[in-house]
Amino acid sequence: MSLLNPRLLLAFTLALGLAACGFTPAFGPAGPATALRGTIALADTNSRDGFEFIKRMEERLGRATAARFDLDYQISSEKTSLGFTPDGAITRFNLAGTVTWTLKDRATAQVVANGVEQNFTAWSATGVTIAAVNAESDAKARLIRILADQVIQRLIALSPQLTAGE
Repeated sequence: MSLLNPRLLLAFTLALGLAACGFTPAFGPAGPATALRGTIALADTNSRDGFEFIKRMEERLGRATAARFDLDYQISSEKTSLGFTPDGAITRFNLAGTVTWTLKDRATAQVVANGVEQNFTAWSATGVTIAAVNAESDAKARLIRILADQVIQRLIALSPQLTAGE
């Protein structure tokens, strides 16, 4: 084995480059997104989609214990048929979803960030009815999780501006 392993050399070069540019992991020590943990209160919901959204947001950002921000959101989705058999039976569905969100400073009620995130999932409808129902439910949960992750990614990207002045 050679001391100049190309993979090791590449990894070292990349690590050195990231360190030189001031790279800090978002949730690492002194990372800008660390200050977001436990500071975002999510709007209450009575829908399954809303519960899934809140669950994922709290998994990633924590439950609001010292809320500085309020996050309002609206989730919508649309199911469309994709695949058909020669006799007209549907074999595949697509579920497109959108979450429109607004982040407000709790002290001033000013909007500090907002956005619209979109994505989709799909599932196969072949098989027995209960399998198709479960596949649809799973696709819906995956979609909401994806949308929540997109909102979180946007908040992480904005975290230096959101937490400035702390």
